[in-house]
Amino acid sequence: MSTVAPLESQIEKSVEFKRIMIATDFSAASQEAWGYALAIARRYGSEITIVHAIPPAPRRSVPMDPVPPELNRERLLAEQEMERFRQEARLAHAANHVVVEQAPVWDVISSIIEREDPDLLVLGTHGRGILKKLALGSVAEEALRLAPCPVLTVGPKAFPPRSEVADFKNILFATDFGPASAKAFPYALSLAEDCQARLILLHVLPPMPVAEVGPAAYGPATYVAEDLTEWCKRVREESSRQLKELIPRSAKLSAPPIELVAPDFLPEGILDAAMSYEAELIVMGANRTRSPRLAAHISWAITHDVLCQARCPVLTARV
Repeated sequence: MSTVAPLESQIEKSVEFKRIMIATDFSAASQEAWGYALAIARRYGSEITIVHAIPPAPRRSVPMDPVPPELNRERLLAEQEMERFRQEARLAHAANHVVVEQAPVWDVISSIIEREDPDLLVLGTHGRGILKKLALGSVAEEALRLAPCPVLTVGPKAFPPRSEVADFKNILFATDFGPASAKAFPYALSLAEDCQARLILLHVLPPMPVAEVGPAAYGPATYVAEDLTEWCKRVREESSRQLKELIPRSAKLSAPPIELVAPDFLPEGILDAAMSYEAELIVMGANRTRSPRLAAHISWAITHDVLCQARCPVLTARV
């Protein structure tokens, strides 16, 4: 059963990004992410919090007193780098502040999220790390798993924003009709309305399990083909119906949405659709569960592949 259709009451409230938080390590990936954070901030008049975490000092066998801030070389260098970053970013127009703390990266990010309750977290990623080994994974992967707010991830293949103010022309919403997709959809719709963008709704049909074919699978090939054809037709029709039901009557889109039901493998189906329709933003849910019952849903491994390969930023929301 779809969990997205009953969301009209939530969708009617426009999404706004009034408080944006970006975590930076001053790398090229962070610089690319910063371009999108600033473009979105300019559209929504957002306050920006820029966060940098200094890796904690290695543990010593003999405890030592903390180094005073004025003598902490790592901190002084980080603060100088942050000031240079601020000046180059042309932040004079925006209400913003910076945070430099020495602690594990996610500890710093999560504490600031809890304190400031941002509407959006923006991250750049090199695309390295393995989701199944979170301890060795990237900060972006940890944020996708744990951040309570939506996360905009700018992957290694994403193009820079084409304008100084966020102006997405084509937004692809990839849905599995699960709870994470339900949470992500209001952001796709609201951004499409605000940017007057073309909204592409995509559901990728998973490979058909053998169990779905039924008793005919053990009969002549003709019966198997007939059952397969009927199954594909039935699933496509149901998926198309669910896509149409996503758009509330109150939606103010500049053009009718495009509804796609693609018989393809994930994540290739998402990436191919994004390329074909020149998507400038992908919006999708990020499911945490490993339940076999939800195996068809967009898994963490698929989310990771999309982030690494997409030519545009990816906005995710989790449950």
